[in-house]
Amino acid sequence: MKIDTDAIRKLIALIDETSANEIEVVDGDKSIRVSKGGGAVIAAAAPALSMPSDPTLPQQANLAAPDTTAHSHPGAVTSPMVGTAYLQPEPGAPSFVSKGDTVQAGDTLMIIEAMKVMNPIKAEKGGTVTQILIEDGQPVEFGDVLMVIE
Repeated sequence: MKIDTDAIRKLIALIDETSANEIEVVDGDKSIRVSKGGGAVIAAAAPALSMPSDPTLPQQANLAAPDTTAHSHPGAVTSPMVGTAYLQPEPGAPSFVSKGDTVQAGDTLMIIEAMKVMNPIKAEKGGTVTQILIEDGQPVEFGDVLMVIE
């Protein structure tokens, strides 16, 4: 397995420059995850990883590319904390919501685990889920757009 040490160094520098605790870059079926305090965990080294052009945009590190208007959308649901997002209450259970579902204010949309505490993320308004911009088990940062409700 060929490890791209330059890419790992760039990811470490990016973590040091931002308030991020963890960064994961995925290229096909290969990924590199770098985490503060836990060292680097490499599932598989991705060949040539391109770094985001603007490291201040945490959304660029996410697995799902958001609609360019998702950040400014009035129905954008953003992460209130750093943690790991889960779309279902437990492994194997159905997701809290799916694209196209109608939700009411107060409905649980997902859970974000932070420091071993499961924090329910609830809908602030009712509407239809038009975009889900994260995958189950994905690390998220404060302010990341998680989904859009219209």
